[in-house]
Amino acid sequence: MLEKFERYPLTFGPTPIEKLERLSAHLGGRVEIFAKREDCNSGLAFGGNKLRKLEYIVPDAIASGADTLVSIGGVQSNHTRMVAATAAKIGMKCRLVQESWVPHDDAVYDRVGNILLSRVMGAEVQLVDEGFDIGIRESWENALEDVRAKGGKPYPIPAGASVHKLGGLGYVGFAEEVRKQEVALGFTFDFVVVCTVTGSTHAGMVVGFAKDGRHRSVIGIDASATPAQTRAQVLDIARKTSDLIGGKNIDPEDIVLNEDHAYPVYGIPSKETLEAIRLAARLEGMMTDPVYEGKSMQGMIDLVRKGFFPAGSRILYAHLGGVPAINGYSYTFRNG
Repeated sequence: MLEKFERYPLTFGPTPIEKLERLSAHLGGRVEIFAKREDCNSGLAFGGNKLRKLEYIVPDAIASGADTLVSIGGVQSNHTRMVAATAAKIGMKCRLVQESWVPHDDAVYDRVGNILLSRVMGAEVQLVDEGFDIGIRESWENALEDVRAKGGKPYPIPAGASVHKLGGLGYVGFAEEVRKQEVALGFTFDFVVVCTVTGSTHAGMVVGFAKDGRHRSVIGIDASATPAQTRAQVLDIARKTSDLIGGKNIDPEDIVLNEDHAYPVYGIPSKETLEAIRLAARLEGMMTDPVYEGKSMQGMIDLVRKGFFPAGSRILYAHLGGVPAINGYSYTFRNG
């Protein structure tokens, strides 16, 4: 499905799938839970899902003659960390806009975790006091213009790489990779659970799994707390990505988004999110973060307990990375 698109390798190769035996048993043993470890996909600054997207964006950036990757996210953005790492890897400069998307007052929030790594990798980081929004941001457009005004040639990468024309391709590739791994495993997964915010990870999966009719088995767990906007963006990205690769038509009903676990707001973990983080860590030694994977883990656990997945189902949890952000919540976890 992706043969005609140039790819710049930033990852190690296919990511491992592991069975979460103890978590499955703890939740009653009615279903089997597996994790696909996108958090272990690269040696670039702890890796994560954004690299699958950037592998298809980098060739376009190089071909454009750009000298600076310019992107945006929250203060603890995983995506901006990965853009900084990618820029270092390909020898470009990096300009990052970090907006105040999360109403979180930990004293070290803007000095640890993802933003610390971006600074160490040489990115120019600009803190902007603006609230959460998955759309195109004025501060990002201003940064692009500033790079141009100073004689640079910027390459624009929007938040999460999501509304970039090539942003959905990486997770079409994820679906193809899973199909090959299923052949080796001897079974197919009944459901894929994924965290959904800016949308291209979920959208790419929908397009990729539409090939064998499993697109409605991709269960997005909203972590944006703006689900109407998120759902619309996932649908738009999925349709554009499917058109780009010559895939199937994507209908609104193909976007399955659970809206029950994003509370209280984007980036702030609920008591239930914290419990899910601790449960995965203490049963499986698998770390998740308070912004994204903690909420999708919470959502999956809740759906299992409520019987959403039929008995005997095999569930693939997409672990998208992002654990460095947990450093920004050190006070929350001061006692474990």
